[in-house]
Amino acid sequence: MPHRKFNQIYAELKERIESGVYTVGQMLPSENTLIKEFDCSRNTVRRAVGCLVRDGYVQTSQGRGICNIYQPLEPSSYAIDTIESFAEASRRTGQHGTSRVVQFETCTTDETLARKTGFPVGTALFHQICIHNIDGIPRILNHNYFRQDCMPNLNAEIASGSIYHYLEDELGMSIVTSKRIFTVEHATEEDRALLQLDGYDCLAVVRSQTYNSEGVMFECTQSRHYPGIFRFQSNAVRQHVTATPRKAPATTTSR
Repeated sequence: MPHRKFNQIYAELKERIESGVYTVGQMLPSENTLIKEFDCSRNTVRRAVGCLVRDGYVQTSQGRGICNIYQPLEPSSYAIDTIESFAEASRRTGQHGTSRVVQFETCTTDETLARKTGFPVGTALFHQICIHNIDGIPRILNHNYFRQDCMPNLNAEIASGSIYHYLEDELGMSIVTSKRIFTVEHATEEDRALLQLDGYDCLAVVRSQTYNSEGVMFECTQSRHYPGIFRFQSNAVRQHVTATPRKAPATTTSR
């Protein structure tokens, strides 16, 4: 029950902030007010508020309370600190997004592919090449590798829809975290053939390794973005690190 209550408070306050009930710079209700509203302990409220701080929604200060610092993502922005599918991002940004799978095959990792993806040698994979169209224009090229043992019935038809919807709602998988690397790279012949680059000769490339709740990396993706509309946004939190005092240089005594 306390865990469900904590999640309920977090979700409710997050929804109020995102919908504009609390405007930017406005103070949220006090801890005592929230305790009465949600009929819970002070510790439960503080856990929920702590997660809002972690996610960049609010800032707390002693003597002032809880301040809303949330700024909504720009319409064309993707979130660095959120795992969302292309379909989910398209709905959120108000863009018309469609996907087309141009290649779907099975493969097994050799040493070269293992270094490229992070999957162990000998892992059976599904490999797909998918083009994402934004408002009818091909703008994102994805190379996806999925572990077959995590989704043995995956096929091109399922892959052309929302794979995350399939994994979570049909297979019951819990998708937890993703490690990402961002680079800018020269366009390849494949990029120029499959994407509309409008004269650009480079792309923004996002490499992701995504894990489920069992700690299994089930997906490795290279996502190649048209740079004219590439924009990722994040909330960063400073983690203060105490500097280690420098040791005084050793002295010698002359005789």
